Amino acid sequence: MTNSYQMFPTVVTAVEQLTPLIKRFTFKRQDGENFPAFTGGSHIIVKMNDKLSNAYSLMSDVSDLSTYQVCVRKDVEGKGGSVFMHDQCFQDFQLEVSEPKNLFELSQTGEKHILIAGGIGITPFLPQMDELALRNAKYELHYAFRAPEHAALLDELKQSQHADHVFSYIDSDGVKLDLNALIANQPKGTHVYVCGPKPMIDAVIDTCNRNRYRDQYIHWEQFSSTTPENGEAFTVILAKSNQRIEVMADQTILQAIESLNIDVECLCREGVCGTCETAIVAGEAEHFDQYLSGEEKSSQQSMMICVSRAKGKEITLNL
Repeated sequence: MTNSYQMFPTVVTAVEQLTPLIKRFTFKRQDGENFPAFTGGSHIIVKMNDKLSNAYSLMSDVSDLSTYQVCVRKDVEGKGGSVFMHDQCFQDFQLEVSEPKNLFELSQTGEKHILIAGGIGITPFLPQMDELALRNAKYELHYAFRAPEHAALLDELKQSQHADHVFSYIDSDGVKLDLNALIANQPKGTHVYVCGPKPMIDAVIDTCNRNRYRDQYIHWEQFSSTTPENGEAFTVILAKSNQRIEVMADQTILQAIESLNIDVECLCREGVCGTCETAIVAGEAEHFDQYLSGEEKSSQQSMMICVSRAKGKEITLNL
């Protein structure tokens, strides 16, 4: 059930230091052709080498497919991809990027669109605001960050066509975003979108729920695992070989399988690309991915083994 991506050999044409921790990378295809079309909210998988690949939101102009652009925040406690991008990915560096996938699409309807960004979570909203402006839709961007030096792209936004739609909140200045005041005062039919740290996403979803927003009006994206840190150990049975593998509390299924030199394709390791989707033969999964729909998760037909876990002591997979 593996989902494959078309990958494009690419060269880095520009690297810009936007903040002490954030760089913007521009990619161009090595064959000189245009990249595939995309819509606001799309992401790509950036494959740095055989061991490192991460998902990043596209932030470039949807009308200019000669290049793709992403922003990368350096995370020294992450899986290593962002550190590699910051420390080793310079102009003329060659890597691969995938075709785009959109798990964070704008609704085609709605009275208004409220975009809430935390830190690096600003990136998917740039092409989305362009799309909303073309529609003549009502929209606002509410952009929160810790300190002025972490405000990637704020100056560019204030000089763009979106300037009158942008509201910023700086923690270090004591200016905080009042989510309840923002969300409670929107007209009926408003869609709310959030991208940023997990606590912000959880707070926005909770505030929307308390204000009786329907699920279809709440949209979120986060490129990091939501797997709980205090998970329990369980056993995975590989149906094709009848092999039993113990997955420790601090391991993913993918990590446990790879420790036995069993190769399973997975590009993102964050539950967003779908390449490690694996059929469930017996047992149930506790899903932590963003790729499967709610209906697909409830059906218990498959799971993303890079982030999801067994719901119980044992699960059998079609591997």
